[in-house]
Amino acid sequence: MALGVSLLLPAVPALAHNSLTGSNPADGARVASAPARIELRFLSKPDPATTKITVVGPGSEPAAGGAPSFTGSRVSVPFAAGPAGEYTIGYQLASSDGHPVKGTVKFTLTTGASAAPSAGGTPTASTPPVTTAPATSAPATVDPTAAADTDDDGAPVWPWLLGAGVLIAAGAALLLRRRAPRP
Repeated sequence: MALGVSLLLPAVPALAHNSLTGSNPADGARVASAPARIELRFLSKPDPATTKITVVGPGSEPAAGGAPSFTGSRVSVPFAAGPAGEYTIGYQLASSDGHPVKGTVKFTLTTGASAAPSAGGTPTASTPPVTTAPATSAPATVDPTAAADTDDDGAPVWPWLLGAGVLIAAGAALLLRRRAPRP
């Protein structure tokens, strides 16, 4: 009976694994006006010490306008919009069990940011904060061209298969013992 029940129940993800549950802008979204901040939402509260966020725009130009801020299970980063095109948000964090979670969220800005002319008439007012933002100094392990989410989103299958094999063997042994003639 236990074997039947265990085979019918789906494998549940490990409770200690974190994963991305949503973002603003959403993955694959096309937005006409640049948001002031980019927000990522996770299953559980990310640790600021192990969380790295990058924002890269067209031409691999950094587009994070400052350090990320953490509120519960949400992480937000000021957005320094550049030209129209595809922007990639890379994230990397460690779950409470130490399991690394990383991935990307992509969105398209359909209208580029308009730079206000400075006193000299050159539109360079927003350039320094973008290139010196601490959030863009993530380690090389955050690859913005990686797959959308490389987390396995659950426990490996082999323990379930091993457990099912042990239960089947135990059930077969018990069945053979019951059917054996008694002396």
